[in-house]
Amino acid sequence: MAKIAVTQLERGTFRVEVGDGGSRTTHTVTVEDAYARSLGGEQVDTADLVRRSFEFLLAREPKESILQRFALPVIGRYFPEYEAEMRRHVS
Repeated sequence: MAKIAVTQLERGTFRVEVGDGGSRTTHTVTVEDAYARSLGGEQVDTADLVRRSFEFLLAREPKESILQRFALPVIGRYFPEYEAEMRRHVS
């Protein structure tokens, strides 16, 4: 099981470190407030949304395949079920 550490760098920007075994990847993710609310409602914890988004990704691909820098909505382009799944698990 991969360890996911999410650190907010500034409003709407997060560093995500994924450790698994002896290797680690680092990612920078941006999230607009309106997009976070569309997935998790008005009281959404954006850092938790980012963490859950990485859990979603890691269930589908290795950490090395995840883009190093991306905006959270990009996930839906690759995995159409992403937004519906996040709405079920985050809100």
